[in-house]
Amino acid sequence: MSFDASLADQTAWVQRRCADLVNNVEHFIHGKTQVVRDAVICLLAEGHILIEDVPGVAKTSLAKALSHSINGSMRRIQFTPDLLPSDVVGVQIYDAAARQFKFREGPVFAHIVLGDEINRASPKTQSALLEVMAEHQVTMDGVTYQLPRPNFVVATQNPIDHQGTYTLPEAQLDRFMMLLRIGYPSAEHEMRIVADAIARRLPEQLHPVMTVEELVRMIDVTRAVYMAPALQSFIVTITGATRTVAQLRLGASPRASNALAVAAQACAAFEGRPFVTADDVKAMARPVLAHRLLLTPEAAIQGYTTHAIVDNIMAAVPVPQDPVRV
Repeated sequence: MSFDASLADQTAWVQRRCADLVNNVEHFIHGKTQVVRDAVICLLAEGHILIEDVPGVAKTSLAKALSHSINGSMRRIQFTPDLLPSDVVGVQIYDAAARQFKFREGPVFAHIVLGDEINRASPKTQSALLEVMAEHQVTMDGVTYQLPRPNFVVATQNPIDHQGTYTLPEAQLDRFMMLLRIGYPSAEHEMRIVADAIARRLPEQLHPVMTVEELVRMIDVTRAVYMAPALQSFIVTITGATRTVAQLRLGASPRASNALAVAAQACAAFEGRPFVTADDVKAMARPVLAHRLLLTPEAAIQGYTTHAIVDNIMAAVPVPQDPVRV
C-alpha cells in the first residue's frame, strides 16, 4: 500500500500540533502524560471523554486545561441533583413582542462542554445529553438545532460507590469514546502540585496553543488515515469476543467497534503516521472498551475487572500479519 506524500506531511503536522497541546496541558497537569495523551487522541477522534476518579486528583483541572488550551467557546455545567434537562440543552422562551416562542440555547452549544460531576444529576437530566453526544444536535418541539463543530463533552465523575452519585445509564456510557482514570501522583509530582497551589496557579491561566479551525483541520486529516481491511476485521473480532465472555452480562456494541477504529486512526495521526497499525488498536482497546462492558454479579464478587478481560481478549486474538499492506 502506498501513501500520498501530502497525507504523510499532514500527519507529521498533526503530530507536532498534538505535542504542543500535550505540552501546554502538562504545564498544569503534572506526571500524567499517558492520560493527557489519551485525552488529546480522543479529541482528534472527535469523541467525548469521561474522567472518573476519586475527589481531588485533578479531574476538573484536566478538563479545564484541555478547554483553555484551545481557542474556542467553552461552557461549564455543574451537575447537581436539582439540575433540569432544560438547564443543559436549552429552553423555549415566549417572546411577547413577537408573539412566538424562541429557543434559548443551553450550555451544550459550545465547542467544549465541561460536565463537572456528571453522575450527581438524575438519570433524566443525564439523558438530555444522549442526542447531543451521538448526533451533535438538539431537537426541541420538533425543530433540530445543530451544535458547533467541533463539539466535545469532557465530563468528570466520582466512582459510583461514593455518596450522592447516580449510575450513568449504559446508553450514555456507550457514547463516551473513552473513560480515563488519573490516579494519585508520585511524591515528586505532588510537590509540584503543592507549589502551583501556593503560587495560586490555575488552569484558566493557560494560554491557547491552537485555534478551533486548526483542530477541525487536524480532525479532517485524522479521518483520512488509512486502515487496512485486516485491521478492521481485527477490531470486529475483538469486540465480538466481548459478547461471548462468561463473566460479562453486556459486551461491546457495534458503536464500540466504530469508536475503537476511529480512536486507532487518531492514535496513528498522533504519532505522525498516515496508516494504522495493530499497536494503535491495542493501545486504544482499554480506554475505549473497558467502560462499555458490564460484569455479571458473580464475576464482580470473584474480583474480575473489565480492564483485565479486555487484556485477556487482546492476548488471545491473533494479530494480523503485515496489516498495513493488506
